[in-house]
Amino acid sequence: MTNEPQRPEGIALWRGVEVRYPFAKDSAVGPVDLSIGRGERVLLLGPSGSGKSTLLLTLTGLIPASIPAEVCGEVTLFGEDVSTRKPWHWAAQVAQYFQDADQTLTGMRVEDEIAFALESRALPPIEITETITQAMRRVGLPDAWRARRSSTLSGGEKQLVALAATLVQDAELFVADEPTAHLAPEAADRLHALLSNKAFDRSILIVDHRLEGLIEFIDRVVVLGRSGSIIAQGCPREMFRRHRDDLANHGIWRPAASVLDADLYAAGLASPTPPLSIPEALDHLDPHTIAKARPVVEAFVGAYAPRIAQASAQAPVVVKLAGAECAPFLGPIVLRGVDLTMRQGEVLGILGANGAGKSTLGLCLAGLLPLRAGRREGKPGGYAFQRPENQFTEGSVAEEIASIFPKHWSEAERRARIAEILAAWGLDGFGNRHPFELSQGQKRRLALATLTASDRWPLLVLDEPLAGLDARGADKLTRTIEMLQAQGRTIAIITHDMDFAMRLCPRSIVVGEGGILADGPTQHLIEDASLLQRAGLKEPVHMQAVRWLRRNSSC
Repeated sequence: MTNEPQRPEGIALWRGVEVRYPFAKDSAVGPVDLSIGRGERVLLLGPSGSGKSTLLLTLTGLIPASIPAEVCGEVTLFGEDVSTRKPWHWAAQVAQYFQDADQTLTGMRVEDEIAFALESRALPPIEITETITQAMRRVGLPDAWRARRSSTLSGGEKQLVALAATLVQDAELFVADEPTAHLAPEAADRLHALLSNKAFDRSILIVDHRLEGLIEFIDRVVVLGRSGSIIAQGCPREMFRRHRDDLANHGIWRPAASVLDADLYAAGLASPTPPLSIPEALDHLDPHTIAKARPVVEAFVGAYAPRIAQASAQAPVVVKLAGAECAPFLGPIVLRGVDLTMRQGEVLGILGANGAGKSTLGLCLAGLLPLRAGRREGKPGGYAFQRPENQFTEGSVAEEIASIFPKHWSEAERRARIAEILAAWGLDGFGNRHPFELSQGQKRRLALATLTASDRWPLLVLDEPLAGLDARGADKLTRTIEMLQAQGRTIAIITHDMDFAMRLCPRSIVVGEGGILADGPTQHLIEDASLLQRAGLKEPVHMQAVRWLRRNSSC
């Protein structure tokens, strides 16, 4: 374990904390000894199912007061045992942003969601109105959304509203569980800038898999292993160099700079200072070492190269939208004049800002939403929802998987196939669990497993499939998409991860301004800076290395 640096006085403390849910054989997390200093910014990392969210929920006593569990050890806030108060009594001191935005929101109007904490403090109406306006501007919510009901928003839009509603608490400790999971790149950058602003003088404890643009502003990284105990902690620079192999072995996300740094380190070309960004990993190279570094950087960039070929123009059409007008259920039309054709074996990326209409388009593609106008041709498709809970209908993980099998299968065939799928998706030992008892990443893997293991659907639409997945889960998803495409399946991927789209989607569309802004090879779209800016997107991280290679092409 990394030696801990000198830290400010602790305002949050876990001492020997261990949590076990009812009927579970093993602890969900712990034992954990951890403190958060005043003004400190701490990033909590770990593989899916390591107990990150569980640990956060013990902080104000939501576990065990609202969520039944056995909690051993001691949790204190500001020197006081958390169990001496009800969880809501900590709201003035702790602002908690939950992994699922719907756990914060109640379906009210956007301005009422944000006003809730302010009204609870009995602030004057004028001050409440001004604070709502400021909060909406800080997170990038348009003023026209004030009267919209949060229940009608997209997943990313809900995250922004929940974020604004949490920030207005103005609490001394801000706790966030995967706040960027469904945010478009521009919105994620805005959040990172907000949290890194020195004017935001608060202690921060954040769980996130999306590290680019965040780690530069983190004071300390704490890592939970698969057993739910801390396996390492320290400053980000040392963490991502000294412990990078351990992080990779546990399936934990690392920033791209850490991956490049490892490659350069193996070639004897690493920066003296562990880098947190790709420019930092390369800027130390001089004319004598650039030539040696080029093959290393080319190999790094090559890992982001397209892994799937474009479908043949002669392949059969699987789904077609012509003059389509798309609207969410009971909502207004958000996309007009959509003409889109997908062929057998094609993998299409659907890109765009939060609220652009990507999920609505995906549901129309799959035939789950009727068009308001225009026509759809093709068989219905399978859909992986942003919230994996929306797919679950059975009482256990094993039953959820068994529901996709043909009815004529024998019991032995069912058991063997269930065991195979559980092992393939890292869900061994969870067969008897209720799906809602899983971590968010495990729920995502289960939802993807049940959708992709069946050949029922010629078309699959995956809506933000990376959300909640650790690096190992993302690798499994990538291999599954490659396998399905090789079998001739047609797949649409709605994603904010531009690197993921680059690797797996030979063709992409960019959604925005009430329609399709662009349709073409993903490589061309991501190099169109004006298009990305117009659509609220951001170039893939590896493009910084691509530009370095172009600048140094003659070396």
